[in-house]
Amino acid sequence: MKFYARTEEDLISVSTEFLDLMQEYKCFAFKGEMGVGKTTFISYLAKAMGIVDQVSSPTYGYVNEYESPFYGKVYHFDLYRIESEDEAYDIGIEEYIYGDNIVLMEWAENIENLLPEDCVWVNITKNDHEGREIEVDI
Repeated sequence: MKFYARTEEDLISVSTEFLDLMQEYKCFAFKGEMGVGKTTFISYLAKAMGIVDQVSSPTYGYVNEYESPFYGKVYHFDLYRIESEDEAYDIGIEEYIYGDNIVLMEWAENIENLLPEDCVWVNITKNDHEGREIEVDI
C-alpha cells in the first residue's frame, strides 16, 4: 500500500489513515535515506495517536517514550548508531519489540533479524514532485 504526502495537510491525513489501517499491529520499522522524513512522519503519527509531547529523534539515547491516551505507551527508537545485534540486545530491544506497546523504529534494518515476523515495514522516499512516498509492507 502506498501513501503520498507533499504538504502538512497531506501528512495529517496520511498519518490518520495509516493508523486506521494498522490497528492490529504493534511493531513498525521505518526505512529511508537520512533526511527523508522518518522522524517527521513519526511525529505526525504521534499527534494522530493523541500524544501531546514534542516528538524528536532519540538518536543519542536510542529510545523516547510517549504516552497516548488511545494506545498507551509508545516507544520511538532511532537505531542509526546500533552497530550489532548484540548491542541491540544490550539495550533490551526484545522487551520492547515483543511487548504489548507500540514500537516505532527508525533505521530498523540495522536489527532486521531480531524483528518479529508481523513487524510492518514503512519505506519513505522522496518523489519527483517535492513530496514523499510512504510505502507500507505488511
